[in-house]
Amino acid sequence: MKQCSPTLRQADDNKARKDSGKESGRIQVLRVLSEVTATLASDYDLEALLNRFLVMMVRLSGASAGAVRVLTGDGRYLKLATSLGLPPALVENERLVGVDCGVCGAALRADEIKQTRDFSVCAARTGQSFFRECRSMVAIPFEHNGRPLGVYNLYMTGEQPIPEEVSLLLCSIGEHLAMAVENTRLMRENLRMTLMNERQMMANEVHDSLAQTMAYMKMRIELLHEALLVQGSEQQGDKTQKALKYSVDIQQALDEAYASLRELLTQFRNRMDPLGLEHALKELAATYFDRTGVRLTFENRIPDLNLGVDQEVQVFHILQEALSNVARHAGAGHAWLTLEATDGQYVFTVEDDGRGVFVMGAQPDLRHHFGISIMSERAQRLGGTIELANRPPSGARLRLLMPIHADERIGEASGAAPA
Repeated sequence: MKQCSPTLRQADDNKARKDSGKESGRIQVLRVLSEVTATLASDYDLEALLNRFLVMMVRLSGASAGAVRVLTGDGRYLKLATSLGLPPALVENERLVGVDCGVCGAALRADEIKQTRDFSVCAARTGQSFFRECRSMVAIPFEHNGRPLGVYNLYMTGEQPIPEEVSLLLCSIGEHLAMAVENTRLMRENLRMTLMNERQMMANEVHDSLAQTMAYMKMRIELLHEALLVQGSEQQGDKTQKALKYSVDIQQALDEAYASLRELLTQFRNRMDPLGLEHALKELAATYFDRTGVRLTFENRIPDLNLGVDQEVQVFHILQEALSNVARHAGAGHAWLTLEATDGQYVFTVEDDGRGVFVMGAQPDLRHHFGISIMSERAQRLGGTIELANRPPSGARLRLLMPIHADERIGEASGAAPA
């Protein structure tokens, strides 16, 4: 039998080790992708999903810190959705950066991984010592169907370049992340639709029971009043006059309750856009003049507005009711709807140039007081308040104030429809 020479045996051993190394590398890649897929399991809570993803990526890559930045709806900013290992002062400073900012913007524009060892621009912009101590940073973009969604960053402890096979793995992970983010968006839209459908069912049930009963009571109270009038014309007396007065009071109260009920049914049947609060308000503003004859200026000054599904529904109906009051009661020619954030609060403001609500220091003439009460109850559910005042030089101003960091999952876990 012919025996292999030592040189051939060594070559075979090297080849076997190389093949084994490749196979081991493939297995490691599969393990990483499997863990990523499990981590990015369906979840409509985007923040929780991104937190789990980042913890896993920092652990697997051996990075010292990480961040996920999501493109805002207007496409102008990258919002810091979550971070790990970054100093608190830096996190606050980096909450919103321009879409063209540094290596993150370059990675997003080119749709490819970018690595940098030069943090002079970041250090100068933020004044943070973290960037002077950082060795290198990798920015990996993620997109869905050609639409950019954001960038995730890994802050590395070494300066060595990223190997090609690792770059391919990071890109593949970015694709998985993009699909998870898109699925989360679709799940939130489906949840909005579910809430709206439940509200529609509630409105139908109320209409078929309580509304019809009240309509019947309105007809009967009118007949009672007419009967009392006939009796009063035949015989005068204190009891008859009191009965007439009471019947008038009951009829007025019933008319108000019936009108309020019809108003609530209308609100329940007005479906909020499943694309979210900002899109719904834009649609509302676009059709407001045609429906009311009042010009409406809408301005959103919150590029990173982030509310839970039930919060969006509550805010939408508060603003919708406020704008309905402007159309019905204000006698205004122009109204303004503004969204802004200040001092840790979201501030939603509806203003008009009408007659106002306070006259000569007197109590406000709240002909729409039932609507104000409903708005206040909704605001309380959000942990917020309603403020109502005159707007100089004329008109009224209604403000909804709610904390930015309120529980954004109110009602989501149970899927319950808002009241």
